[in-house]
Amino acid sequence: MTERVLSAEGLLASLMAQAEGRGVDLVTLRALVEESSQAGARRALASLGLDDASARRDMDELRELLSAWRDAKRSAWRAVVTWVVRVAGAAVLIGIAVKLRLTDLVAQ
Repeated sequence: MTERVLSAEGLLASLMAQAEGRGVDLVTLRALVEESSQAGARRALASLGLDDASARRDMDELRELLSAWRDAKRSAWRAVVTWVVRVAGAAVLIGIAVKLRLTDLVAQ
């Protein structure tokens, strides 16, 4: 991977020298921008430790982990909402029972 970065940086240096020598035309400028953006992306990935052969697998695992976390969070919120609705329903039923004096039936 390091050889590819060096060759990309060498190509970038060559393109810059070419642009200086003949004045910048559109094709040279586009090639310069393309190569510099690719070299920058490679350096950014290398600084994050994602420039090796297992980087793709690592990113896939991270995506799976993030997806599982989101699913767990969604399930937890659903469970909380379900319990809140159940407790509220039970409170309403108890309130109705007290209002209709149905508690006297339980005491007997």
